[in-house]
Amino acid sequence: MIKAAPWLLLTTACLVVSACGGGQQRGSFSDRAINRALANAPGAAQPSNVVKAELEYARAARERSLSSAAAEFAGPGAVVHGPDGIIDATSYFAARGNSAAPAQWDPRSVWMSCSGALAVAQGRYIDGQGLVGNYVTVWEQQSDRSYKFVYRLSGPDNPQPLPKAADPEPGPNDIVVTAIDAVAGLVADCPRGGTPMPIAPAVAITDDASQGGRMSRDGTLRWRWEHAGPAERRIIVEWLTSGKWQTGMDQTLPAPQK
Repeated sequence: MIKAAPWLLLTTACLVVSACGGGQQRGSFSDRAINRALANAPGAAQPSNVVKAELEYARAARERSLSSAAAEFAGPGAVVHGPDGIIDATSYFAARGNSAAPAQWDPRSVWMSCSGALAVAQGRYIDGQGLVGNYVTVWEQQSDRSYKFVYRLSGPDNPQPLPKAADPEPGPNDIVVTAIDAVAGLVADCPRGGTPMPIAPAVAITDDASQGGRMSRDGTLRWRWEHAGPAERRIIVEWLTSGKWQTGMDQTLPAPQK
């Protein structure tokens, strides 16, 4: 279960998408909406900055193309977890071409290290063909304090929601894809002087074709991926909270359409 930090509730503009082909709507976040997503969080770690990066990345993809947006927001060595494994991010999107329909996506949860240097965002998306699903993006803070993504994973719901007639108001079975009522900003515990920091559960990360990942420099957040085929693309996020290591997310996503 994800619990939002009591000091951070990021509210953004709301857009409801009906879970059907005919009822899907699209919209874009204005500068004003992005600014509303920013909260005055104490300390160096501010998940709101990652929310801002996510929304700006999504807007750039809609207004230009996925390849152009990826070239702007991808960090050094950024990769996409595709159906067949890890692929260079800029090459992956460039190969899809500008004809690839841009996706709309919004974050729902952000896990961040104590220092704010590493963050993982999880949310929902809808693609140009009307498919809805989940995505995960790993963001790293750069020397200029901006955020660039270093890992991206997405997968459609299986099965997809059943088509239905568009309704003026969302029903109880509608899937909210581009609407975010609140983004949970979750910041890891900060080490205190003289207090031993709990050691993360032992996990071998080999960084090969089957798995990879990284621990934050301050040792408070760890993310890792595993690949055992298109239907076994797994992402795990662990963080230091309430004085112990806990699993924030453990999700397996099917492969997107090639």
